Amino acid sequence: MLYNAIMITYLAKLGELTLKGSNLKEFENQLLKNTQFCLRSFDSNIMVHAGRMYIDTPESSASAVEYTLKHLIGITGWAKVRVCEKNIAAIKEAVYKEGIAAKKNGAATFKIEARREDKKFELTSYEICRQAAGPLFDDGTLGVDVHKPDVTINVEVRERCFVFTDSTAACRGLPVGVSGKGLLLLSGGLDSPVAGYRMMRRGMNVECIYFHSYPYTSEEAQKKVEKLAALIADYGLTTHLNIIPFTAVQMRIKQRAPVPWTTLLLRICMMKTANMLAQKIAAQCIITGESLGQVASQTIDNMTVTEHFCQYPLLRPLVGLDKEEIISTARFIGTYDTSILPYEDCCVLFSPRHPVLYGSVPEAEKIYENLEIDELITEAFEKREIKGFSAPHTIEAHFSDVQK
Repeated sequence: MLYNAIMITYLAKLGELTLKGSNLKEFENQLLKNTQFCLRSFDSNIMVHAGRMYIDTPESSASAVEYTLKHLIGITGWAKVRVCEKNIAAIKEAVYKEGIAAKKNGAATFKIEARREDKKFELTSYEICRQAAGPLFDDGTLGVDVHKPDVTINVEVRERCFVFTDSTAACRGLPVGVSGKGLLLLSGGLDSPVAGYRMMRRGMNVECIYFHSYPYTSEEAQKKVEKLAALIADYGLTTHLNIIPFTAVQMRIKQRAPVPWTTLLLRICMMKTANMLAQKIAAQCIITGESLGQVASQTIDNMTVTEHFCQYPLLRPLVGLDKEEIISTARFIGTYDTSILPYEDCCVLFSPRHPVLYGSVPEAEKIYENLEIDELITEAFEKREIKGFSAPHTIEAHFSDVQK
């Protein structure tokens, strides 16, 4: 830790992981490890204790810490806090300063919520609220409104005393790394990045596979997917994007498959390739952005066909969501603006006008066998290009005030 530096403290509230039993420590340690990984180039002291995570950092690293907390999965909210002595006089002073700051930001009313985790503290939570509110109310700085206040000032009495206003919402879920590894079929659309993010929120490490059909899909389309991989890596700590050159496979499908079946056959070939990569990287499942009934390849019949060719558990975290729900999440995680860029992927470019809606497994197997395409799939897999992305790299690139 730097000496003679202005220090700032952040408090983050742990989420679902606090409901765990005898393995709670495992989840807390993973969250701590993830935070340390993201801030490895910044001079910060991080501690997890009793349902809270604390980060003490120099003021120069504050932006990097806040960026990390906005993307950190496993917490429900966070705030920059005032740390004061554990006595009512110090608490009053800290609350008053928070109230003054809130008034400058336009607040006219307030209330206080107190948590006394240290039961040795001489005042109850109610008494803390009543006494700490006095100076702000008595001099008319802010009015009291316990039902719909403009600002809520929180007081938490723990091993230290923390005072802060309303916390910033964060990414609920389980810390990435506690639920194994999945392989995400990442395209340039809205759905697949959201699917990857939702599995990260369940604690899963996510690697990515992308199918590129140059020159039918442009280099801009690939750059778009690379940007999406980088964006979701901010939530998943790291990811690798495996770029599969799929032109020869797609041309074989176009030449030999019945036209209505081309999209579904392409999905089958993608699944065959994903099986190979999942085995290579020791993934435990395959993840797609499919939503039931959204497009022709996502009827229940066609999804059954796709799953038949998958050797791993096939997870579809968006299966019951509509487009508006998916768009809302895409906006929240910052992938929306990139996903809507007008660079089409290989699925769109080769889509038939009247695709098969109710495919069957026996018919799919027969058509697939006639393609004689396994060798082309293996060649495409062996020619894959791998690109890595990590949250620390993004943070270090954005914030040049790294503390050495």
